[in-house]
Amino acid sequence: MDRKLNILQVCDHLGWEGSRMHGVKRLFAWMIPRFDPDRFNVSLVSLRKKDVSEETLDALGVDITYLHKAKFDPSTLPGLLKVIDRKAIDILHMHGYGATTFGRLAGAVRRIPTILHEHANLTDTPWFQKIADRVLEPYTDIAIAVSRSTADFVAGARLVRPEKVKVVYLGVPLEEFSRPRSAHEIAAARQELGIAPADFAIGTVTRLHDSKGNAYLVDAAREVLNERPHAKFFLAGEGPLRGDLEAQAARLNLGDRLVFTGFLRDVGRALAAFDLKVFPSLWEGTPLTVFEALAMGKAIVATDADGLTDVLTHGHDAVIVPRRDAPALARTIVWAMDRPAERDRLAENARMTGRRYDIGAFVRKMERLYGILHEVSRPTKRRGVLETDLSYLTGGAAACPQRACRLRALTSRRAQPGSGRACWRRSWSCSRMPVLRCQSIFRARRTASRATRRRTT
Repeated sequence: MDRKLNILQVCDHLGWEGSRMHGVKRLFAWMIPRFDPDRFNVSLVSLRKKDVSEETLDALGVDITYLHKAKFDPSTLPGLLKVIDRKAIDILHMHGYGATTFGRLAGAVRRIPTILHEHANLTDTPWFQKIADRVLEPYTDIAIAVSRSTADFVAGARLVRPEKVKVVYLGVPLEEFSRPRSAHEIAAARQELGIAPADFAIGTVTRLHDSKGNAYLVDAAREVLNERPHAKFFLAGEGPLRGDLEAQAARLNLGDRLVFTGFLRDVGRALAAFDLKVFPSLWEGTPLTVFEALAMGKAIVATDADGLTDVLTHGHDAVIVPRRDAPALARTIVWAMDRPAERDRLAENARMTGRRYDIGAFVRKMERLYGILHEVSRPTKRRGVLETDLSYLTGGAAACPQRACRLRALTSRRAQPGSGRACWRRSWSCSRMPVLRCQSIFRARRTASRATRRRTT
């Protein structure tokens, strides 16, 4: 690159109602400042209203623009195009339904590369989103999924060609979460949360939402306390279900043995205070909080939600229980409470696992991807990125040996008419996709036939 690349991160909004620090907002806070400032200008645009919470990205020095648009407002597109033009954007990196819809439209209009970054793993999308996704698929250079189940969602419900979808796990600032904490620091953190010396602290840092399964943890708390009254539970976070969960805890007479802490600014300090970290989730992409717990070397009990089992290994760095099963969750918590040596083993293995998930390493991957997109997207009409070696994104299999020659054929200005297309289509066979292979043979023959007719006329 002979100049800095201008990258625009596009998101729908920066948090759910009643939540000050949503996951994607924390991701931006960690990610954007870590890009190499000598090579990249990275800014952010939110399609919705200005973030007025205490924890703003503006205060962290992030270059952010708010469009103040409603969910289906068609004026979002011209508003986004103005930002793209004003900042001379080279690449769009999009998060969320609205962002990936309007962002790909803008990418099509301005002919700039687009990255669809999916964080959810829902089972389906609304009919109108399906129409948008089908129409905009050709303008998707690559899709990033935060877990294997999310990748299935992107390829299935969101209709992105499977070969475009790459699973790239996120991470956390290891320097912040994996640093050693003194006994004094841990004792102070426990005192702040009201944890007595004899208490066994069981906590989760979460969003109070259906997907997180917190109601099952509240039910499990009652069963655990019946057997181990020195247990104390903490639900840290905000969300629309707080009132319902507090009412459930009251019905179960949990009293001060279950604490709703609300928003915690210093998540690492809270995790340091817990003796056991619990993930009662029903479904997940892959939450940032699991990377935090791993990096800090916490003993973990988690459900078999897809995004969790992507990174946790039962019996090695966590104990996995079935979803929606409060008795099983309670039994496993009691088991962990009674076995300090097992907790120590799980915690040490968790710390080792956590070293794989550094936000800095994720940023380096994105920097490399941005460079590739800038070089090949326009010359190859968005096809070339798949012809480069992308194994660094996933740590997967080695690159197909035919990719280099295919990329040269696609990008060469001197390629004969039809030669690049024929090379591209013929070499689909290396992807082991029978339907596309049949199509490629037909198209290659058709291209050769057309070239022959041109030479004879």
